[in-house]
Amino acid sequence: MATNLLKKWVESDKSELKRLGKLADKVSSYSEQYRKLDDKELQAKTPEFKQRYQNGESLDDLLPEAFAVAREGARRVLGLNPFRVQIMGGIVLHEGNIAEMKTGEGKTLTATMPVYLNALSGKGVHVVTVNEYLSQRDATEMGQLYNWLGLSVGVNSADKNPEEKRAAYNSDITYSTNSEIGFDYLRDNMVVYKEDRVQRPLNFAIVDEVDSILIDEARTPLIISGEARGSNKLYMQADKFAKTLNPKTDFKVDLETKTVSLKDVGIEKAEKYFNLNNLYDTGNTALTHHLDQALRANYVMEKDKDYVVSNDEVLIVDSFTGRIMEGRRFSDGLHQALEAKEGVTIQEESKTMANITYQNLFRQYNKLAGMTGTAKTEQDEFREIYNMDVIAVPTNKPVVRIDEPDVLYPSLESKFDAVVDKIKSLHKRGQPILIGTVAVETSEYLSKRLDEEHIPHVVLNAKNHAKEADIVANAGQKGAVTIATNMAGRGTDIKLGPGVVKLGGLAVIGTERHESRRIDNQLRGRSGRQGDPGYSQFYLSLEDDLMRRFGSDKVKNILDSMKVEGDDAVIRSHMITKQVESAQKRVEGNNYDSRKNVLKYDDVMRQQRDVIYGERSQVIDENKSLKWVIMPMIKRTVNRIVDLHTQGDQKKWDLQTILDFAINSLVSPDQISIDDLKGKSSDQIKDYLLGLVNTEYKNKEQELQDPDQMLEFEKVVVLRVVDSHWTDHIDSMDQLRESIGLRGYGQLNPLVEYQREGFRMFEEMVSDIDYDVTRLFMKAEIRQNMER
Repeated sequence: MATNLLKKWVESDKSELKRLGKLADKVSSYSEQYRKLDDKELQAKTPEFKQRYQNGESLDDLLPEAFAVAREGARRVLGLNPFRVQIMGGIVLHEGNIAEMKTGEGKTLTATMPVYLNALSGKGVHVVTVNEYLSQRDATEMGQLYNWLGLSVGVNSADKNPEEKRAAYNSDITYSTNSEIGFDYLRDNMVVYKEDRVQRPLNFAIVDEVDSILIDEARTPLIISGEARGSNKLYMQADKFAKTLNPKTDFKVDLETKTVSLKDVGIEKAEKYFNLNNLYDTGNTALTHHLDQALRANYVMEKDKDYVVSNDEVLIVDSFTGRIMEGRRFSDGLHQALEAKEGVTIQEESKTMANITYQNLFRQYNKLAGMTGTAKTEQDEFREIYNMDVIAVPTNKPVVRIDEPDVLYPSLESKFDAVVDKIKSLHKRGQPILIGTVAVETSEYLSKRLDEEHIPHVVLNAKNHAKEADIVANAGQKGAVTIATNMAGRGTDIKLGPGVVKLGGLAVIGTERHESRRIDNQLRGRSGRQGDPGYSQFYLSLEDDLMRRFGSDKVKNILDSMKVEGDDAVIRSHMITKQVESAQKRVEGNNYDSRKNVLKYDDVMRQQRDVIYGERSQVIDENKSLKWVIMPMIKRTVNRIVDLHTQGDQKKWDLQTILDFAINSLVSPDQISIDDLKGKSSDQIKDYLLGLVNTEYKNKEQELQDPDQMLEFEKVVVLRVVDSHWTDHIDSMDQLRESIGLRGYGQLNPLVEYQREGFRMFEEMVSDIDYDVTRLFMKAEIRQNMER
């Protein structure tokens, strides 16, 4: 069965590559013809294509010619002529899929063809990169080509003001990071004037390093938050208590889920410490929440691995890239707990005002494509969540790098001894070495060891990524030794210096396996670009994180069966490599499940977000009256109140409450009395009240003769009410989500509970909005010059 599936995949890939190859040859067939055109004639192709698109030709129709023009343009402006495989990669991107292209195969140049073609539609193309340095670099380098071909290029970065951002988004081609697009999207849905929006509708995005953005970062939602007051004292108390506990007797740490739970002894200590009868009483939920976070902060989170402390602040270290994540905070109070643990200033807890996951952000685009050196291992996820296929584009020249099987040592110490020995012997020959580490502190430890051996080297980690690209670019020079956290300098090519090919190219040494095979492949792929020679090997120990969490038992058994013991014991075996890869598959599976889970929860929010954002946009864009929005709100409110108080026998109807509502929310007291309501049926009461409302509406319109001022008044009322309720609702949904897990213990499915409860809360919010708009609109004094 498995082999059939594999065969099917290989064959479907083959036929797909055959189809792409044919199309690429069609593009190449224009080369001769376009080479003969002078610059002006070639540049005139852009307006010609735009016109043909307006006249009804599709982008697919234009593809062979447009790709050929971009290719010839690149030859003239950049001195680069895209290979056949790059044209194939470009077609994959245009079709809204993922081009898997090995490092050094020229992804940046590959993207120019589909970017040019799609920009012809005038709807905008976004090129999304992992950091602002790459956005700026690619926009400057490739921008020469686009400008020459008559297209405008913009760079969107965090430090730009709304004016500059708007200009960047209105360009034909916009370079930006993923987070900036996300925050702009959220901010655009919080503005009150349409002139304040910066983005156009999201049309087509090409995501560079697509696995990093759409998979590694998919679990971290983008959040815009405001301040909430108050619980800093509790953090301090919880932290003080956590520090009094004894790890052996009072609590248990679960490495796999990264959680800490109190044992009975610990619970007794807590009750005594906080003077309680029962720690888990409903009245103590805030305290238990703070305790959980204090335990996690003190006994699971490690300083200089998960976070660093600098300038009185706790800063998150990204576990995938080893970089510091500026401006990000751990959610749910964990960040404050860490601040208490480290004795720095505790920042006020914030209230979520808008949020979205990258998954749902990027699914808003009409078309989405991506490129990376490593995506095949996650192809199911890309297909299932983003509806993109992963196509492995062949390399321009065959890969000749030698990938040695992993070597395994019993302890961390013996492993690092071996790594240092290996570096010494390679360095003696002058072969450049790139050493990959998973964590910041490993890179610092290794650096110290190399200093002791007097081996000159540079270290790339979260602490200095400004010079990163330069350092990476030089890592292929003779005698260079570079220590880097896994993803440092991603997106920068390592070219070999003179004489290095003879020495065997760049040697890559991995000091442990990452929990994702993709990241290991990424490190390996830094060597052996464009047919260069190269070498790679991973050094492992039984004390590595991955081995401890998954799979060390099986590996130990293999060791025992091989009768290997002692500290200098080492085995090189494909069996070990296989064992490690199956451990990695397990972790990848777990991570995929958790990302899918995040998405399922965010999908509930997505439906609600779409409703609110959609209606908000209509209100902001409306240029006549908003009566069509406000009257139904008033009508729903009147119907609800009347239905509520006219149930059962007419003698038991509560007309007084209906009268109070009318006086409180609709009209002034001299316009209505209880006698107006007596003797009427429920429907007649509704009609009577709505009649009063209509008269009042007309009076307001006459009072403000200028329809523009009336419209502004209506917008002020609706937006003010909607925004205040919506931000509260988002925050409550956030809290609901965090507490819902507990319902799993009652044999209930947390997700179903979240959907049900979330829907109920949303309906409640909508009726609250209706009621508040009714009251505010009917009762507010209209002033001239109202401002939203």
